[in-house]
Parts: sequence; structure tokens; C-alpha cells
Amino acid sequence: MANNKKTKNFIRYMETSEANAIEKKSSNFVEEFIEEDIAAGKVAASPTKMVHTRFPPEPNGYLHIGHAKAICMDFGAAAKYGGQCNLRFDDTNPSREDTEYVDAIKEDIHWLGFDWGDRMYYASDYFQQLWDLAEEMIRRGLAYVDEQSAEVIAEQKGTPTQPGVESPFRNRPAEESLDLFRRMNKGEFEEGTMTLRAKIDMASPNMHFRDPIMYRIIKYPHHRTGTKWQAYPMYDFAHGQSDFLEGITHSICTLEFEVHRPLYEYFAKIFAEIKGTTYTPRQIEFNRLNLTHTVMSKRYLRNMVETGVVRGWDDPRMPTLCGLRRRGYTPQSIRDFITTIGYTKYDALNDIRLLENAVRNDLNKNATRIMGVIDPVKLTITNWPAGKVEMCEMDNNPEQEGSGVHQMPFSGELYIEREDFQEVAEKKFFRLTIDKEVRLKSAYIIKCTGVEKDAEGKITNILCTYDPESKSGMPGADRKVKGTLHWVSAQHAVKAEVRLYNALFMDEEATTESERNPESEVVVENAYIEPFVKEHAEVGNKFQFQRLGYFCIDKDTTTDKLVFNRTVSLKESK
Repeated sequence: MANNKKTKNFIRYMETSEANAIEKKSSNFVEEFIEEDIAAGKVAASPTKMVHTRFPPEPNGYLHIGHAKAICMDFGAAAKYGGQCNLRFDDTNPSREDTEYVDAIKEDIHWLGFDWGDRMYYASDYFQQLWDLAEEMIRRGLAYVDEQSAEVIAEQKGTPTQPGVESPFRNRPAEESLDLFRRMNKGEFEEGTMTLRAKIDMASPNMHFRDPIMYRIIKYPHHRTGTKWQAYPMYDFAHGQSDFLEGITHSICTLEFEVHRPLYEYFAKIFAEIKGTTYTPRQIEFNRLNLTHTVMSKRYLRNMVETGVVRGWDDPRMPTLCGLRRRGYTPQSIRDFITTIGYTKYDALNDIRLLENAVRNDLNKNATRIMGVIDPVKLTITNWPAGKVEMCEMDNNPEQEGSGVHQMPFSGELYIEREDFQEVAEKKFFRLTIDKEVRLKSAYIIKCTGVEKDAEGKITNILCTYDPESKSGMPGADRKVKGTLHWVSAQHAVKAEVRLYNALFMDEEATTESERNPESEVVVENAYIEPFVKEHAEVGNKFQFQRLGYFCIDKDTTTDKLVFNRTVSLKESK
């Protein structure tokens, strides 16, 4: 069953990738719509007379990789056509919002490489104008106050094939609804006892047109407006009208809002009529970002944080942008990944290996090469002169012209990876084994002569001899051996904690019910890193541990303790 599921996902991934590639041969469909509006003169006739987009996050959690796709589209499309993109916080539910999230969202957008200039707004900036519009709709017979509970209203909405039932309060006089609406905001009624509903069509085939709720009572202080408001607008009402007030030309959002578009346009046309203009924003939807082995429900992510399943919103296992940043992902790698998957009009499940390849490619070009040993076993060179320390020259990054070199000490006692040695070698094992030779990278060829073991039979020391003529620049430097190992000098190496990260969920099509991976974080407390790292031990600095993968210095690092996070393995996992 598991193999069938993997095959199904792989086929779906390949089909999606092929379709994306075909679509990206021209500009993506969102840009084509924008170009149509430019050619038709709609952009020139808008209030700002330019392509004007917005990124409208709710300040009730941290941004995740899915938001990055929207950010790249919103800011990128505006920049491509010489326009502007606003940052607007959709702060219409004060019980779940906090300035902590506002600050984090701003930091993440800047980290990705985008800026909103002086155009940072809040839906709460427009609360009075939204309120005035709602009152005008009541006067025009387009809205009414309903005294039924949300549960009853939901029951009365019917089904897609069955018309809804009109509320007994639907035809109450406008003056009565106006009075009740104002008293809702004065705190005279309890939460859930009254709502303001748009009066549209309870028989509409579009369920969103069946008298949707526009305002509800929330008795919770707002992080910006305090207790001034106790009745707050719903997203479908506040969002489009905020777009209208800011002169947004293109409201670009994900596919789940496609069914909301007729309602978005309905409210926008009412507002335009009241304001005496023909301008309305255009809503365009694209597919959201879904990743294998990943859950991106903000509610579930918050729950994992609050219950201690992860270290916090910036836990390197989290799909949040701050988590990816802490893990060592770069802004360029995320932008490259989003370019790779593209924008379409249908949902897809993207293989997380595409994201990993994006950061691997970026770090390959930019990360400094060092040597680190994660699972160390001691190796003693028995014919090495006692007390001698020799320096070996290491390339900082062969992919980066002018990156230079650094020196690494070599001595008679080293650490190598335990998995690089087998006392009795398997077939096609080309690393170190008894009576065989390997090269130590940038140093000498060694030959194993024996091992030492503890009382339980575990190898504690690998005994070797070295060929003094086999180092670069010496007569035997070109002598060929099949294996090359990384190493550190035991005397000079820096002890470090290394955290190895894997997918947080076992299932490729992960849900909130999926089993979490018990090995999503593996902490190695006794790794050894070459001493060069001490000169560059700044939080966030990125390195390639040769033969092992890409790592960055974690914020838990102190003067007494060096902590690394593995960003991604050196090669793609199978």
C-alpha cells in the first residue's frame, strides 16, 4: 500500500512538473491577466494608475513556506510592471492577534528580499469606513441584523442542491437594524447573539450568496484599537473593501478563495456605486503551495508550539519562514524553489526534495567548506613523528572564484566517521578496512594495520600507518586509491552539538492526523569540527561539512557550546 501511494504521488508530481513547465514557457497566467488589464486601460483608470497589489496576512501566527509563494507573486508582479505592493494586516479577529506576529511577518518579508516602502496598512485602519459602508447597505435594504445563532444560520443555508430558508429577521425595518447594529458595537449584546448579514439571495446556487454574515460581536481588546470596536467585520466583507480603499488593481490569492470571488465582486460593485466610480479591484486565484511530509495549517502549527511538540515557531523542523531560516535555508533558495514549481489554476502536491535541491544548489555556490565528524572514532597513525603538527591547505569553496583557502592542522591522532571503517568489509566498500589504503582529504594516504576494542568489543581506536610521500607536492601525491575520507585532528578539533533534521511527518500526504516522525530531530552531542570554524562562529553562518551535508550555526550557540543545524544532506535522499 505504501509503495502504491509513493508511486501515485510521484506520478502526480511528474505530471504537475510537466504541466508547470509547459505553462512557464510563456508568462504565467496571473501575469497574462495583468497584461490584459494594462492593454485594456483598466490599470490606467485605477486610482493609483499603476499595477497595485497587496500581501494581506493575518497577524495570528508566523508565516510559512506557503505564504512565501504569495509574497513572491504579490511583490514580484508589482515590481515587474513598475507598480507597488502594499503590506496590509488583516486584523479583524482581535482574540487571535498579537503584535509579536506583526513584527515576525515584517521580518520574514524583508528576509525574503521584498519591501513595502511606506505602504504598511491594517484592515483596522478602515474600520470606520467599513462601518459606514455597512450602515449604508442597511439603509438601502441590502443588509439586516439577525438575532439567530451561528448554528441556526448554518442550518438555514440549505445545501448546494437545496435552497436556504430565509431568516425571520430578514425583512425587519432598516431603522431597527441600524439601531441594533449600533448597539452591537456598544457592547449591549453578548457574543453570538447577533450578526449583521448581507441580504442577497437565499436560493442562490452559490452558497456564499445566501445572506453571508458581514459583522459579528467580539468582546476582546484589539491590539491597535483597544475597546473602541466590539463588532468586527468578516473577512469577505473587510478584505475586498480594504482593497477598494487602497486602490488595489489586482487582488491575487490562493484557489480556496475562488468560490468567494463572486461575493468579492458583489461587495466591490456596491462600494463603487456608493462612491460613484466604475473602478473595482480584480481578484485572481492561483494554486496554494503543498509539500510532501508537511502540514501547513496555521492552527495546527500553533498547537504544536503551544504543546511543546517543537521548540517554537522557529523550530528548524517547522515549515515557517523563521524555522527555515534557522535551519539554514536562504532567501534565494526559497525564491528559486517557487520559480521552479510555478503558478497554476489547479492544486498540486510538490515533492519536498525540490525545496531541498534549491537550497543545496544555492549553498553549493556559497557555503564555506570545512571538515566535521559527527560520529567519531579515533584513528592513530603509528608511524607519525611524536608531537608533530602539520598544516594542510583546504579550499574554502571551489565553486566560488576568489574564495581562497584556509589551513587545517594534521596530527598523529585523528577522528574519522565510524561508518567510514569496517573491520570486515562488505563488497564494494571502498573506505577504510584492515590492510587497505585510503586517502585523507588534502593530506596523506593511510593504511589500516589493526584496531583496538573495549571490553564490549566496540572499536575505540583504528591503527594506521601513513605514506610520507603521498601528500600534495610530494613524489607519491598522484598515487591512486579508491577511497577518500574526511577527518579532524583530535588535538585541535572543536567539540560541537549537531542537530540532524528530517521530515516532521511520516506520510507523504501529511495531515494533522498523520504520524509524526520520531527521528525528525536527532541530536548528536559529541561531534568534532575543525578549528577554522571558531573564527566564523556567528549565528546563521553556513558551511558544507565535506561529504556530510550543509549546516548552519544555531542561535543556541554560546561561548562554551557550538551548535549546528543540518540544513540538508549533501545528496538527494532516495
